[in-house]
Amino acid sequence: MARVTIVRYTTKPERADENEALSRAVFSELHEKKPAGIAYGLFKEPDGVSFVHVFVNLAEDSSDAVTELPTFKAFEKSIRERCSTPPTPTRLRADLIDSYGLQ
Repeated sequence: MARVTIVRYTTKPERADENEALSRAVFSELHEKKPAGIAYGLFKEPDGVSFVHVFVNLAEDSSDAVTELPTFKAFEKSIRERCSTPPTPTRLRADLIDSYGLQ
């Protein structure tokens, strides 16, 4: 059973670039460490301040592969101060039926 987490939030306009830079640091660390069995993506909406994170862990019901990274802890530390609309997570446990690019 896979764990799927979708997090959506809106940053303050003056903090959007900072948010994106902190997020990119997380992806750099993931590319370096290459944890197996996960997919993670960050999307920015056309308004330039709304972000959606999509995380899938195919191996277990945990987000530790990302949330325990030092860069993620740095990202998470000031997230509430960067946001005008705080992060809203949606977590699912589900069986993957089919996919493209997840495996």
